[in-house]
Amino acid sequence: MIAVIIKDYSDFFGSFPKFMSNKNPIGIFDSGLGGLTVFREIERALPYEDIVYFGDTARLPYGSKSKDTIMRFSTENILFLLKKKVKLVVVACNTSSSFALDYFKNIFTVPVLGVIKAGVDKALKLSKTQRIGVIATKSTIASARYKKELLDCDKNVIVYSKACPLFVPLVEEGVFTGKIVDGAVNMYLKSLKGKVDTLILGCTHYPLLKTAISGYLKGVYLIDSAKEVSLRVRMILEENNLLNNTKRKPKKEFYVTDKPREFMKSAKIFLKKEISRPKVVNV
Repeated sequence: MIAVIIKDYSDFFGSFPKFMSNKNPIGIFDSGLGGLTVFREIERALPYEDIVYFGDTARLPYGSKSKDTIMRFSTENILFLLKKKVKLVVVACNTSSSFALDYFKNIFTVPVLGVIKAGVDKALKLSKTQRIGVIATKSTIASARYKKELLDCDKNVIVYSKACPLFVPLVEEGVFTGKIVDGAVNMYLKSLKGKVDTLILGCTHYPLLKTAISGYLKGVYLIDSAKEVSLRVRMILEENNLLNNTKRKPKKEFYVTDKPREFMKSAKIFLKKEISRPKVVNV
């Protein structure tokens, strides 16, 4: 049986079944489009891996749903990915990671990785003042998961949290710069200006607004959880001899629960390239 070496990946649980091969794909799910930033970073970090991406576009946004509903939807998403024989699941939705990750530990043995801990670890490493900001959806902020993770690692950290609900619709409209974006950035982040030296982008949509955010919060480190989780996935697969290094064109599959054309259009914005038409499925 493959030996599982987890080190300090406290957001990672489960074990790789003995029949698992490095040729099995990586599974990613999100409530919709934001997880494509995670897909993009995993694709960059792991260029020969097959990837199955599932976007629950019929039931988004998760940020306005109850905890029980989020857990149910997220469980159904993982069950769908397991049918695709994925070797590891990345929960690319911050809301699901906030509310459901601990619950998953009780019902799944398949390796599952969230996006929160990777960003927290990087923020703690980079911050010089121990004053860290977190911006995310209302549900993620209300869960206080980021704050808890930060304080569990360092009780001296001062955490400033801010919900930025307008950021998601701006990104999904393909609006990343300009007066509207600048106005939203100023409205939400003025309370953080001068108070933090590091800012966690706690929603997978937010990396597309990096230019506007960094221009406003000059000198502040911006933590892209998508990038950090991709590096964590690579390390876990390497340590368990499940990294696919076969030089070939990998297979990328996309599934949605609604609006495949709109998903393709938005995916071009997120990934800066065309993707194959996603298949519509029910979960």
